[in-house]
Amino acid sequence: MAGGDLLALLAAIPLAALGGEAFLKGVLGMAAWLRLPKLLVATTLAAFATSSPELTVSSLAALAGKPEIGLGDALGSNVVNIGLILGLALLFGALSARFAEIKRDFLLALAVPVLTLILALDGTLSRAEGALLPALFAVWLMLTVRQAIAHRRESQANAQVDATATASPWRAWAFAAVGLTCLILAGRLFVVGASGIALALGIHAYVIGATVVAIGTSLPELVTTLLARLRGHDDVGLGTLLGSNLFNGLAIVGVAAAIHPIQAPVGEIAAALGFGVLTVLLILPRRGVIARWRGIVLLAAYAAFVTATLAL
Repeated sequence: MAGGDLLALLAAIPLAALGGEAFLKGVLGMAAWLRLPKLLVATTLAAFATSSPELTVSSLAALAGKPEIGLGDALGSNVVNIGLILGLALLFGALSARFAEIKRDFLLALAVPVLTLILALDGTLSRAEGALLPALFAVWLMLTVRQAIAHRRESQANAQVDATATASPWRAWAFAAVGLTCLILAGRLFVVGASGIALALGIHAYVIGATVVAIGTSLPELVTTLLARLRGHDDVGLGTLLGSNLFNGLAIVGVAAAIHPIQAPVGEIAAALGFGVLTVLLILPRRGVIARWRGIVLLAAYAAFVTATLAL
């Protein structure tokens, strides 16, 4: 185990904190400038941006002929997003969430793992099956864009301009770009350090992808969600996590499989898919809130997922 691996892990912490603060400011600024709900901006722009590390890891792994690492990263990141990250966020208190606002994304987040399992029943995700997933993602994105356009027109018709709107959109984009860059670099440092340690301990590649790499590439979501929670922007955190899960499960897994067919034994991926469904079910809002006690259950589910994955 090299000392550089530990230094990389330690260096990731302050960089992630700095990047998260800047990225959150950028997301809030863009929502105000576009006159769109923070939840909608978080589910799309913020989620896609924070999922870019997963896209990079999965695509490079597929091009190198090792798409299984990317698959483990994407599926594992989805469990990290809800089980670990939202579980930690809920420890700060109950989270406001109206089911009517997240219904479409919630139901799709439940359906994607089931569809992935069906496609992988023969032990392989083919290029054709991979192409199907991004196509579904494109449909979801089109519906989301239509919703954004309708909301913006309604806002203009009512002449409602957010008083907190950023004077210059460039300021919001600059904050988001700088923050995301720092978050990605922090995630990269985490992955390098933690993967080096895991490899030294002789851990299997898929397990590293589903656990260590998944946490590292989910670092942007982790920092953004926790900071949003502390700043009182619950919708930003929840939207980012749901959108990221859809991006991971549809776009990233699909692109990786389209580049290179993925060997996906059901026995290996069942844990990630099963816990992916379970954690999403656990965040179903009741009476407009996700209760604080569910955070403990989510963290327990994540711990069980890690235990099951390490047992592979």
